[in-house]
Amino acid sequence: MAVVVLAHNEARRIARCLDALPRAEGISIHCVVNGSTDSTAAIARSRRDVDVREYPRGGKARSWNRFVLEEAPRDIETFVFVDGDAQVAAGSVEALSLALARNPGANAAAGMPLNGRRAERYRAEMIASHGLFGDLYALRGTFVERMRQAGIRLPEDLVGDDSLIGALAKTDLGNEDCWVDARIVPCVEAGFRCDPVSWRPAQIRMQYRRMIAYSVRHRQNAIISRIMRGPGPVGLPRQLSALYREELDRAVPGRGWRWRWFDRQALRQMRQESLPA
Repeated sequence: MAVVVLAHNEARRIARCLDALPRAEGISIHCVVNGSTDSTAAIARSRRDVDVREYPRGGKARSWNRFVLEEAPRDIETFVFVDGDAQVAAGSVEALSLALARNPGANAAAGMPLNGRRAERYRAEMIASHGLFGDLYALRGTFVERMRQAGIRLPEDLVGDDSLIGALAKTDLGNEDCWVDARIVPCVEAGFRCDPVSWRPAQIRMQYRRMIAYSVRHRQNAIISRIMRGPGPVGLPRQLSALYREELDRAVPGRGWRWRWFDRQALRQMRQESLPA
């Protein structure tokens, strides 16, 4: 089993994240540091039992592709993915692996949020819908191998991996006609905690950028949904920005007054990224 921690500028939290992971025979820990300008990689390297891969280019999806689809060993039975700002509860990694073993028809198992004012609501929704959070989930190794063989990759500019990974798992790498919720197992025995948003200036700036990213992700998900209803994952582009013009033609800021400002900033960013280089 391989535990893959994806981290970008997480010097404040990466030690806590790595130290919470299990050390046992048959479990390898890999820290994939992408585009960081702080000491995240150095801190990870100070843990001698952690394999550190440092990529100069940022982007979670790009780094996911590079490590999981190109560099990871081909005989891994289970991949467990953890965000670098998450603290995994004891026993969670093992529970995710066991959930897949007990459900041979499943491609993925999902860990649960354990803190935050909406955690209980999120857990209930994940159980009902067989949802998946990018902070903590597992993929069956044979599913990953089939992604490699089919040449299916995450778009490099994808914001957040959870929605698309969930769709790929539920469709078994087909289009939406193949959708089966049971291919993701909600694992209530596995969970993670993340720091709540504070009112420190740096945290406020980070949350502001995050809200714009959420709006971009909302637009990206609309593009991905159209692809999944049609050709399926074989139709995913290398860069979603190649399809932004079509999305922008039909897009207006919306989703309520709370999101309107962030939607405007997201649309401005997407217009900029859709311009020829």
